[in-house]
Amino acid sequence: MKTAMMKRALIHLMLWCYLIFTLYPLVWILNSSFKTNKEIISNPWGLPQQFTFSNYTNAWTGAKVSTYFFNSFYVSILASVVTMLLAAAAAYALTRMRMKAVNKAVGGLLLLALLVPGGTLILPLFIWLRDLHLYNTHFALLFPYITFGLPLTVFIISAFMKSIPQELEEAGVMDGLSAFGLFARIILPITVPALVTVFILNFLSNWNEFVMAYLFLSKEKLRTLPTGMVAFMNQFNMNYGSLAASIMFSVLPVIVVYAVLQEKIIEGVTAGSTKG
Repeated sequence: MKTAMMKRALIHLMLWCYLIFTLYPLVWILNSSFKTNKEIISNPWGLPQQFTFSNYTNAWTGAKVSTYFFNSFYVSILASVVTMLLAAAAAYALTRMRMKAVNKAVGGLLLLALLVPGGTLILPLFIWLRDLHLYNTHFALLFPYITFGLPLTVFIISAFMKSIPQELEEAGVMDGLSAFGLFARIILPITVPALVTVFILNFLSNWNEFVMAYLFLSKEKLRTLPTGMVAFMNQFNMNYGSLAASIMFSVLPVIVVYAVLQEKIIEGVTAGSTKG
């Protein structure tokens, strides 16, 4: 009995340590975003003498964080929606249509795509985008984001679709539905939990992506929020308070999405493995 209690106490202690270790940088950034430069340098660990929102105002307007924010939002949303719809159609073909040879080949290619490190494709991508005159356009991010997001998205949605009873489709065929009708009116509505999950995962991945956004977009008006942080530091001559505020603008959407929809993420990821 005592051994079990000690193990439980040790586990709780480790979890609390992990929680503190994980949240500490975020709390420090939040605290610094309300300080002046002088306070951050002279008293980096203490609370601000007077809470002020001027850093947020300076970051949002003075450093064009608002432009970076909406660029990130637009690219992340559009890429995630297109990835979700294309992956849903591909998963439907792979799991519900009887084309064993084709399905096996496509499934193998998708699995192979998961094994290829994204960094090895940066140079070919750059050349391809340059030759197609897509460099310094948002399409330079949309195409790679959609392509890199498709393999895992297809596998997650496929795992969910495999658990849908065939009888539902047979009833739809009896009612005269075509293949597209079956997909749009029966399969797609049932797959909503998985669709929400892959949308969130792709949105967060696209929102936080830095390397391609930094290499493929050099125009300031097209920059996304992660890349805007680099130029932001020079504009303010290392105004740490405003930089901390800009980081909070980048972090808050991710926190909100995880806090509100974390159950949906877990439900969608595990649904395919717990049914059928």
